[in-house]
Amino acid sequence: MINVPKAKGLIIANLDLAFQIEEKADRAAELIIANKKLAFQSEEKADRAAELLIANKELAFQNEEKADRAAELLIANKELAYQSEEKADRAAELIIANIELAFQIEEKADRAAELIIANKELTFQNEEKGKRAAELIIANKELTFQNEEKGKRAAELIIANKELAFQNEEKGKRAAELIIANKELIIANKAQGEFLVNISHELKTPLNVIFSTAQLFEMYCKSGSLDDKKDSIIKYIQSMKLNSYRLSKLINNIVDLSKIEAGFFKLSLSNNNIVEVVEEIVMSITALTDSKGLNIIFDTNIEEKIIACDTEKIERIVLNLISNAIKFSNEGDEIFVQIKDKNEFVEISVKDNGIGIEDEYLDMIFDRFKQVDKSLSRNTEGTGVGLSLVKSIVELHGGSIHANSVFGKGSKFTVRLPSKKVLQENMIYNNKMRNGNETIRVELSDIYL
Repeated sequence: MINVPKAKGLIIANLDLAFQIEEKADRAAELIIANKKLAFQSEEKADRAAELLIANKELAFQNEEKADRAAELLIANKELAYQSEEKADRAAELIIANIELAFQIEEKADRAAELIIANKELTFQNEEKGKRAAELIIANKELTFQNEEKGKRAAELIIANKELAFQNEEKGKRAAELIIANKELIIANKAQGEFLVNISHELKTPLNVIFSTAQLFEMYCKSGSLDDKKDSIIKYIQSMKLNSYRLSKLINNIVDLSKIEAGFFKLSLSNNNIVEVVEEIVMSITALTDSKGLNIIFDTNIEEKIIACDTEKIERIVLNLISNAIKFSNEGDEIFVQIKDKNEFVEISVKDNGIGIEDEYLDMIFDRFKQVDKSLSRNTEGTGVGLSLVKSIVELHGGSIHANSVFGKGSKFTVRLPSKKVLQENMIYNNKMRNGNETIRVELSDIYL
């Protein structure tokens, strides 16, 4: 007897099994279609890989500077081509496997599931490789940009270094100039200090004489011996006058130098016969030079030369030069005062055959704060400002002064004044109306009149 319930169960199971077989057949057909699409896509990828290989080779030739990046990209592309070939082989194998799977659906169910998973992974890997390739292209572009920026920075750095080197050279020059300026300032300060010490000595000397004489007069007055000391008193009065002249000359020189420096020193120019002016000055001191055993000689190559000058200032110039000649001449020596007409200028020279000036001092004799004769054995007094004042007055006239000397044989000072006249004369000073003897006593007071 047939067991009906079992038969029904068997029929149902068979129907269910047939349905499952049909479902598996549908899935197998779908898998075959998917595999064909995958094979087509793999062929497309193979073509793209070949094109990418050609592009990468061209990029390798065009970008010499990016050799390392290109090499990495080439290797990556070779790996991608290799993997694509492998994928093509796997796809072929997969087709065969799917055909076999169509005949062996039941046994290959697990393999199909694994293949689906592998395909998903392969798709993911392809997407990742695509992203890496895009990132590599972007990285190459960034590297190119960075190299360009580095080139610009390098060029800017070269320019900056050149500017820095130039600035350092300028700083070096400024530092050297500052060192020189500091040395000159130190020398100038030292010279001014010596000048002030000398001025103090020159001021104190006549003041001490005057003060001592005043004390002596006071003592004579208190003791009632003025009449008995008459001869001595006359001698002391002369000494007081001489030292008063010395003080007056010193103060005049200092004040005039200060005026010249401040721009307040003015000339009173008038048209005068310079030959007559200088000759009168020389004649006025012949008594003095005779008393000292000196012979002063005046000479000229012209009898008249009218030029614009301040006669009072010319007198100070000539007396100062003659005073220096007297100071450093010995008894029996000669002093030559000469005037020469040089057309465009007049040359006034004072020459002596005294002790002379050493070559190393010639450049400093006209400096305001220098005194040459510190190294000499002096028997005269002076501040060292006379020649500086003479130079300034000569230059105010538009002229010049220079000195020549042979040590042990004498010196010659030459003043050059321009041969010009003024249309409007300033007659504040009249040389003939002034007290000539008084001026001489003041200007020559430092050689003991």
